Amino acid sequence: MTPEPGRRRHVIDLDDVSAEEIEAILETTASMKEVLSREIKQVPALRGRNVVNMFYEESTRTRISFELAARALSANIVNFTARGSSVEKGESLVDTVRTLQALGADIIVIRHSQAGAPYLAAHHFRGAVINAGDGRHAHPTQALLDLFTIRERRGQIRDLNVVIVGDILHSRVARSNLWGLTRMGARVTLCAPPTLLGPAAYWRATWPEVVISHHFDTALADADVVMALRIQKERMQAGLLPSLREYSRAYALTPERLERLGAQTLIMHPGPMNEGVEIWPEAVVAPNAVIEEQVTNGVAVRMALLYRMAG
Repeated sequence: MTPEPGRRRHVIDLDDVSAEEIEAILETTASMKEVLSREIKQVPALRGRNVVNMFYEESTRTRISFELAARALSANIVNFTARGSSVEKGESLVDTVRTLQALGADIIVIRHSQAGAPYLAAHHFRGAVINAGDGRHAHPTQALLDLFTIRERRGQIRDLNVVIVGDILHSRVARSNLWGLTRMGARVTLCAPPTLLGPAAYWRATWPEVVISHHFDTALADADVVMALRIQKERMQAGLLPSLREYSRAYALTPERLERLGAQTLIMHPGPMNEGVEIWPEAVVAPNAVIEEQVTNGVAVRMALLYRMAG
């Protein structure tokens, strides 16, 4: 049974989060964004609570936005990285979590290269756990900030046509967005070359309503939102792409494709971006691009989750 809004203990992914709970989180996010618009961007909601950023992977946007979110709520924030810690001496994830618990952590924010690591942490931690990205599995806070950005700019999510283009196969952002977007009533198209999509049967079995496409120009025809995903050079070295130039020709948000988009079609990217590969500089600074807004909204979304879970 899905917990009532505000009663969730952990946020590991959006697969078990109802539309009503997502709506409640987005409403709380709007309140937190109002706090961030004030001259003094801080409220005492989490005073005395200890939040630990437990990052086993490098990160800029996610780690800093969680830190800013915790500080805006007056929480005590500690940034933990595997490098320079007892992890280098062989300490396991479970032992590290238990150590942080003994030190008084109330909320752990974990980012890990291994899928399932947040589940393991949650199993051994008495407080709350927020997944800040685990392997290819999930990135729920990115999906929530994407949902908030879409709703803020378009007024709704239901019935919008959202095209996610790029390295779908390896993307935790795509998976969490699929759960969130479909639950909120959006129509989603996944667009990628076959080597970066994986078995279409998997996507259709999990999300039967999702459209699969290998032709970006066709998918763009009725798009209300276009979300480009980062292309990593390792994919080409692994033989999944003939070349970055060939990928860009078929799937990048180029100036030519930009001209064909509607004036209200939102351009999104979870970052970091490879400009000139999956997205051109002209698309990044286009009037309908909301990439910087996504980053800004990330702080408000993470404030909302910390506030609701601490409550």
